[in-house]
Amino acid sequence: MVLNKETAQKTAELLLQINAIKLQPQNPFTWASGWKSPIYCDNRITLSYPVIRNFLREHLANQIEELYGKPDVIAGVATGAIGIGILVADYLNIPFCYVRPEPKKHGRQNQIEGSLEEYQNVVVVEDLISTGKSSLQAVEALKAANANVKGMVAIFSYGFEVADANFKKAEVTLNTLSDYDNLLEQAEKAQYITTKEAETLAEWRLDPGNWK
Repeated sequence: MVLNKETAQKTAELLLQINAIKLQPQNPFTWASGWKSPIYCDNRITLSYPVIRNFLREHLANQIEELYGKPDVIAGVATGAIGIGILVADYLNIPFCYVRPEPKKHGRQNQIEGSLEEYQNVVVVEDLISTGKSSLQAVEALKAANANVKGMVAIFSYGFEVADANFKKAEVTLNTLSDYDNLLEQAEKAQYITTKEAETLAEWRLDPGNWK
């Protein structure tokens, strides 16, 4: 869910400006899953732009406080959300930890890195939501450590139906600064894409696994 239309549009514009989001309906990307996609999103690029990363950290932090109050800990999902998660935790002046996809194979074999005590209130920070699978694995690890996961915030979501279903099944609340609908609206308004290309991009989102 997007809380603020103005923030969603501004976030989309900033991501487009620095090519954190690239739209190429005529020359699609190939995702690791094998899907052909007219869009590619890499929000880690935002860390290289101080004004933009500060905008994101402040709005994510404000969203967290609005929704949940100040949690005890911010947890970033490795590896993409470690950077932005640290920035948010620093802005809120609270501890930070991050969650690996699986426990390390050596050393202390940690899956959660950082200090986290049982029953602490945690908000998870993500950079990007596609199907939600890896994000929810992090939530499972935190719950297994007896953390009280209040919810998750992210910079951007593709808005796939499968992600909505996965978060609903896991009973995890997700809120994002921007999403696919606001991206397309802003991209067309700012003339990054034509109306025809916007239609193609909207069509892809309906059935990305079978889009040609």
